[in-house]
Amino acid sequence: MRTRIFCWTVLSLSGVLACSDSEADKAAFSSVASAGTAAPAPADASTSAPATTPTAPPAGNLDFRAMFGGAATAGSAAASVGVPSAAPSAKTTTTPKPSEKFSAVGTNPFVLTERDPFSTFAADVDTASYDVFRRNTESSVALAVDKSSVRVEEFVNYFEYEYAAPEPKDEHPFRIDTAVSQNPLGRDTLLLRVGIQARMPQPEQRKPANLVFLVDTSGSMLSEEKLPLVQYLLTHSLDVLSPDDKVSIVTYAGNTAVRLQPTSVLEKEKIAAVINGLSAGGSTNGAGGIQLAYEQAESGMIKDGINHVILCTDGDFNVGISDDKQLVALIEDKRKTGITLTTLGFGYGNLNDSMMEKVSNAGNGMYSVITSKTQASRYAEDRMMRTFLHVAKDMKIQLEWNDDKVYAYRLIGYEDRAIADEGFRDDKVDAGEIGAGHRVTALYEVVLAGKQIPKVDGAPAQKEEAADPQAKREVKPEDLVLIKVRYKQPGAMESDAAKEVGTHYVLSDSAPAFKEADKDLRYSVAVAAFAEILKGSPHAATDKLDVLRQVFDSQKDRDIERKEFLGLFDKAVKLMTMP
Repeated sequence: MRTRIFCWTVLSLSGVLACSDSEADKAAFSSVASAGTAAPAPADASTSAPATTPTAPPAGNLDFRAMFGGAATAGSAAASVGVPSAAPSAKTTTTPKPSEKFSAVGTNPFVLTERDPFSTFAADVDTASYDVFRRNTESSVALAVDKSSVRVEEFVNYFEYEYAAPEPKDEHPFRIDTAVSQNPLGRDTLLLRVGIQARMPQPEQRKPANLVFLVDTSGSMLSEEKLPLVQYLLTHSLDVLSPDDKVSIVTYAGNTAVRLQPTSVLEKEKIAAVINGLSAGGSTNGAGGIQLAYEQAESGMIKDGINHVILCTDGDFNVGISDDKQLVALIEDKRKTGITLTTLGFGYGNLNDSMMEKVSNAGNGMYSVITSKTQASRYAEDRMMRTFLHVAKDMKIQLEWNDDKVYAYRLIGYEDRAIADEGFRDDKVDAGEIGAGHRVTALYEVVLAGKQIPKVDGAPAQKEEAADPQAKREVKPEDLVLIKVRYKQPGAMESDAAKEVGTHYVLSDSAPAFKEADKDLRYSVAVAAFAEILKGSPHAATDKLDVLRQVFDSQKDRDIERKEFLGLFDKAVKLMTMP
């Protein structure tokens, strides 16, 4: 029996939310459900314990129909835990459910400034969370995947912003850019944007690279959007590497193999032939592959150069060392020798997002998901070099709020990048790496003195314990906030002292209205607000989609990524309203 389609009009999004009779869309939306959420690994209290504990969202998928005016089926699982229910169909019962794994990161609470004036976190430039959203939306299954896949900061940091770049003579390899505005989402709060723009060295300044492409060739990689897409990306990457670089190729399935010993990029045809000759079959000995890749990296080690492993896989490791902690320990140990690691996910249905993120963080690399030849080309041309060409390592960001001016604050995103306040100046604490030309953006919602924290159902509880009263205060009386960034030089050892730079932000008489605010602030705020909707955050502004779309539409011509995102937004909102 054909399922009847209902449509809800969301505010003023005329034409966007038209009724759809697409059986493919309906089937895809109804058939894809989360296979379970991996429990977040406990943080190491000595290095990364958050100042406040985010409240985790309920397990499962969001019931967007209820959010936008529909109703879940009475007595169904959707009614009790927020999982969309759908009428059974032939496609629903025969389509395999994905086995993708995501770790819930929760939502940061508002923090009373008088109890804890410090907010500390590691810089992050991963984009995988946004990549997964784009992949799912393009496949018409967006929003049926576990909402734990949404990390707000990765949505925000996917896009480029026009922050001022450091001058060649500047002491630090980045600049801090700030902006503030009133909140357009119906709350009596301010929004603060902190942007960091890293330096882009000249090509002749880049050190030679020793790269090991570690390729998953297990049976699950047979799909067109998996191994063939890996081959396309690797072949394309040869065009952007320099003649001084060398490449190795290691594969893993049931067994591991060295397909190419360290070879100069000048032998492009030889490398390409090996890439084109790869085939898939067998189980997945990921841990063995990583160990062999490190052996290759060590054999081709370039002293004072770039030594980097790029892991290309569709997801999970099911043979060998599959425990997150063991893998992380191995990769951290190799990182100390100067070999870093990046993870790239491909395809749909098998992604162990939790493990991929942990592995890339441990390897001082970047985690992305490649979804098409277009995305592969963009990654090779624009992002790959930034991934392993670091200009700063172990970058930590700390905001010290003035409790005479700020009653409370909320960091939007970065829940799994939190660092204990006392860890900011502990140079043994690992943090984030920033590549050449990278931009880091963080957003705060700020309650000024004399105002009240917005009352939100389901919002995480505020911190009860007070911060260390002996903690040194460096914020000035006229400041709204003091922004501090601490980092090490790329080649620094763990025992080397870090550098630190800070900037004092003083608020004028009043913050500008959102429409008059900095364009990069407007865009990043709108992206973050949409990500909070997808995540099911209690702070999600589901009644302000018209405000968000106006921002996305007004800036769609800035670059191809923004134009693409507007289309994804429109399609996602349409899927949100489907029963």
